[in-house]
Amino acid sequence: MEYYIAWWNVENLFDVNNANTRPAWLQKKLNKELNDWTNGVLKKKVEQLTSIIEQMNGGNGPDVLGVCEVESEAVLTRLVNAINLTDRDYGIVHSDTKDARGIDVAFIFDKKKFKTPKKSDVFNHVVLKRNATRDIVQVNFKTKSNPENDLVLIGNHWPSRMGGELSSEPYRIIAAETLSYWLERINDKFGKEVSVVVMGDFNDEPYNRSMQKYALSEKDSKRVKSKRSTKPYLYNLMWPLQTDGAGTHFYDTWGMLDQILVNRSLLSKSDGLSLVKNSQEIIRFPELIKSGKPRRFGRPSAKGFDQSGYSDHLPIAMKIQAADS
Repeated sequence: MEYYIAWWNVENLFDVNNANTRPAWLQKKLNKELNDWTNGVLKKKVEQLTSIIEQMNGGNGPDVLGVCEVESEAVLTRLVNAINLTDRDYGIVHSDTKDARGIDVAFIFDKKKFKTPKKSDVFNHVVLKRNATRDIVQVNFKTKSNPENDLVLIGNHWPSRMGGELSSEPYRIIAAETLSYWLERINDKFGKEVSVVVMGDFNDEPYNRSMQKYALSEKDSKRVKSKRSTKPYLYNLMWPLQTDGAGTHFYDTWGMLDQILVNRSLLSKSDGLSLVKNSQEIIRFPELIKSGKPRRFGRPSAKGFDQSGYSDHLPIAMKIQAADS
């Protein structure tokens, strides 16, 4: 059996302005930003996102979709309920955090293929930048295959480059060090053969220090595969996709801020699951691109609002398979 795993920064999927599920401190923070973010605008945003999700995986939809920039479980539930795929039964793992803008990391998963995780199987950490900003979320999934397999997914949304790439870099390095610590903890709990997929909007490129020196992300899979290494190296699937004009986000030029990384187990087929070779992709459906960059949806209160848009990031995806597939 194959599993299609995708990631997408869906760009500011907020509930309507003055939503009754939003705490007062956050409403005060977002009031101007969400001016004219009405039920009609949210409905259109959801329709745009679901039209892309339904096309993923050859029109079958993802088995797991990691997302970031979602405000709440309520608005994520609205998104899931709008997905029109008859063979899917999607569940949600959402970890509510105190991010300064109220945007979180979450997972949508097919309950036909994965058991619903217990609360004790979900962990989150908020990176502090004098206040809470962005987060890392770990979910310990179990497949419903026979035999079942453990699959640990870690979703990341690292601190932005606001204020400058170099001045903001230390916060992403903190996130990277946290990720590496988590990987060591995962190995201690499950053993070194457990399968781990790390995905997210890292706000850094695969070649940046935070990814290579601190998250231990590798271009070459040899070091990751080596059993002699005691460090939790990861193989970055985005390296082969870094060609001229390729990327997931556009700011003056294309950048590969969104990435998927896998651990040694998925490269060595040692725990029942393995990476499907060359399955990684940047999803570039024609409608997602406008004037050579992602066709963002935006907000009515800001420049560039386009209800025919989607997000300022492109989705990415990969496949893994069970050993007996």
